[in-house]
This record gives sequence, C-alpha cells and structure tokens, in this order.
Amino acid sequence: MGSSSSLSTRLLALALSVSLLFTSSSGHGHSWDPYTDKAKMIHHDGPMLTGNVKLALMWYGDCGKDIKNTMRNFIKSLELPGKDHLQPQVTRWWKVVESYQAMMPGAKPRKSPKIKVEVVKQLTNKSYKHGKVLTLQAHIPILIEELTKGDTNVLPVIVAARDVSIQGLCNGKCADHLLTEDPKPRPYIIVGNPETECPEECGWPFVPAKPGSKGPVLKPPSGNMAADAMVIAFASALADAVTNPMENGIYHENSATPMGPAAVCKGIFGPGAAPGNPGKVQTDPKTGGNFNAHGNNSKRFLLPAIWNPATKACWTL
Repeated sequence: MGSSSSLSTRLLALALSVSLLFTSSSGHGHSWDPYTDKAKMIHHDGPMLTGNVKLALMWYGDCGKDIKNTMRNFIKSLELPGKDHLQPQVTRWWKVVESYQAMMPGAKPRKSPKIKVEVVKQLTNKSYKHGKVLTLQAHIPILIEELTKGDTNVLPVIVAARDVSIQGLCNGKCADHLLTEDPKPRPYIIVGNPETECPEECGWPFVPAKPGSKGPVLKPPSGNMAADAMVIAFASALADAVTNPMENGIYHENSATPMGPAAVCKGIFGPGAAPGNPGKVQTDPKTGGNFNAHGNNSKRFLLPAIWNPATKACWTL
C-alpha cells in the first residue's frame, strides 16, 4: 500500500510538471524580456489593497526556523526601518508599491498613504495532512479554509517546505498571487521552496542559473539560500497582490497573462542587470552576503526590481 501511494504521488507530480512546462512555454516566461521590453501599467477599474493588509501565514510542512524568521523579518521591515538607519531601506522599496495608489481614480496629487502589512495569524502543518503535491483546485481552497476559518479580511499565504510541490510554481513562477474559484473569489499567495524544487530557476541568483549563463552567483544575505530566494519570490507576489488583488486592478497586459510590477522586472536586482546577471548589489564585508536593502533588526535582503510609476521603468534599490 505504501509503495502504491508513493508511486501515485510521483506520477501526479510528473503529470503536473509536464502540464506546467507546456503552459509555461506559451506564457510570459518565454515571451516577455524585462531587459528590453517596455511595460505599460494600466488601471483596469478594479481595487488595490490599501490601509491595513493582514496576512495569515500557513507553513505547510517542516519549513524550518530560518525560512520562517527571514520571511517574518522581511514583512516587519516593510514598515519598520532599521535602527542603524543604513541605506537603502526595505521601507523605500515598499513606498514604490504604495505609490501605485496615485493611479487609482480620485487619488489626490500628494504623498500616497501608507499600506501597513502585518502578520495576524500563523498556522504550521508538519503532518503533510493533504500530501506533498498540492493542487490549486483540490488542496489550496481547503488549506485556505483551515487557515482563515472563513475570515475574508485576511490575505492567506501558503508557504511550502522543501519537499512540497505546489501546482503552478516552477517553470516561470516561484511564488504567485491567485484567486480562489469559489462563488466569492478571494486573493491568496503561494510560495514555493527552491531547495529541491527547480533550484536553478527559483534559487537563482544564489545558485548557478541554467547552463550557458555567465553571470555571478551571489551569496544569500541570511546564509540560507532557500530563505532568501523565498523572500524574493514572496516580495514579488505581494507587490502584485496589493496592486491587483482581484485580477482587475493595475497590471501590464501581455498576451493572456496579466503581469504585475515585479513580474515585468523579473531577474533584475541592480544596475547593469542582464540575462543571467542580477546586476550590481552590495556585499556584507563580514559575511560576504549580497544584498540591496537593509531591514529591521539589522537584517539584509535582496529584493527584486519593480516597475516605478514615477519613472515608468523598472527600478531597483
């Protein structure tokens, strides 16, 4: 019985991989070049997430302390600058996301209001109750219900352990913002773990990119590749979720796939970025870790470029 169940799991994972590979080949991962193409962010009459954005985090599987602490420190750093006042700060990156509010109808020509992001609930599931291959239709809605208990005032975030696969991730996306298919759709975020799932794509730039790339391999600022790569992926998905929560907000139209402020700038982390080269970033003289943003509690992060409404171009710290 055990081997049969294990075989079924492996076959399901293989089927998902083949399906996702086919889907990705026709999606924005292959048709959009962030280094040469010019994005045009447009408001499509839908809402943004403003005011207080309350996150409910589910750690699915054994995610470990490093991943949990690094992601939670990043979330705190969106609002709380480091006491040492070193520049640039994560708060500056978040202000660009907040500035999207000026694109909304009726927005006043002044400084955009703050958008406070905070974790209000956490749930750990180390028992792999729903298996190690999670599908968007069969498993994610159940996890969201277990996490939120029907509370629609929170934004669910499902974070995977190293031995968990989530449908839709890898082959172009390392985290994603999506909507449930319920009669009353709600936004949520899924975050994959690149330690064993597509490390070349989702662990980059902390692991070598696909064969043929000549760019440098960076050292993770926290010392944990998976944790820092997951911050990059989560930051991208969070920016996209805030600006386009119901998939009718602010985004760039590319083929059939809406692209948010981070998606259109994928792979850019500093000046001089090119395919396989993340660009110029800072180096911690003590640890050798590479970063471009200082955060709360003396933490450092590598954050992705995002499209800046003020300059109408990809922007990095």
